[in-house]
Amino acid sequence: MKDDSATLGQALRHWRDRASPKDLGLFVGSVRRAPGLRREELAQLAGLSVDYVVRLERGRATSPSPQVLASLARALRLSEPERDHLYLLAGQASPTAGHVTPHIPPSVQRLLDQLRNTPLSVHDAAWNLISWNPLWAALIGDPSAWRGRERNIAWRHFAGLPSRVTHTPEQQARFETALVSDLRSSAARYPQDSALRSLITDLRHASDRFDELWDSHAVGFHTTDSKTVHHPDLGPVMVDCDTLTVPGNDLRIVACSAPPNSPAAEQFELLGSIGTQVMT
Repeated sequence: MKDDSATLGQALRHWRDRASPKDLGLFVGSVRRAPGLRREELAQLAGLSVDYVVRLERGRATSPSPQVLASLARALRLSEPERDHLYLLAGQASPTAGHVTPHIPPSVQRLLDQLRNTPLSVHDAAWNLISWNPLWAALIGDPSAWRGRERNIAWRHFAGLPSRVTHTPEQQARFETALVSDLRSSAARYPQDSALRSLITDLRHASDRFDELWDSHAVGFHTTDSKTVHHPDLGPVMVDCDTLTVPGNDLRIVACSAPPNSPAAEQFELLGSIGTQVMT
């Protein structure tokens, strides 16, 4: 019987060979020696190093973290049963009821892929950033180097981490109230999630504003609202933001848009060519 690390590598290779580069929005050249994704492509999609993917497939990396497994499951478009099997092979407990899950169903990911002309970010029920498209990174700033709490939207806002986004006082009040109310609802839905409880405790210690809103039991909802993004090359970009919730998965999809023929719409057209590089 094969050990679990060898079986994990075999499963990863099978899922990588099954994946369609074209469906994942990757460039497909005229010559490919094998079907499916190359290791380099899987590493790019999952935000991992190529060397680490190689070690996983060869059974030399035996303890991938839940965060790594979640990234691999998203990149490979695994179904929930496949995702749970991946966690099992890696010796990790699969996401269960009572815990926030970062899983993006393949059908939802296909929808997101079709909206590539709209800056999009995807967050779990604790407002951890789990996925984004290139336009969102170009607009907001590349988050690939963010780690741990840096990827949590509530923590970034209330702890005062650097951001290109500014709000009017009215916009900020609505945003903060909705965010705290959302975390309160998530805490009630996921009472066993220790990471979510720890986040809320740390936010209450780090931010008087968060603590005040939490104690006041303020209720708010994410509705269409505007904000200003201060892009280093394009200048102030006025965008409308909508937060969509995926039923059954508690994912939050934040979509940024601009009215047709507006200055922001023209700036959006430039974002794709600028990308995440800062012009000099």
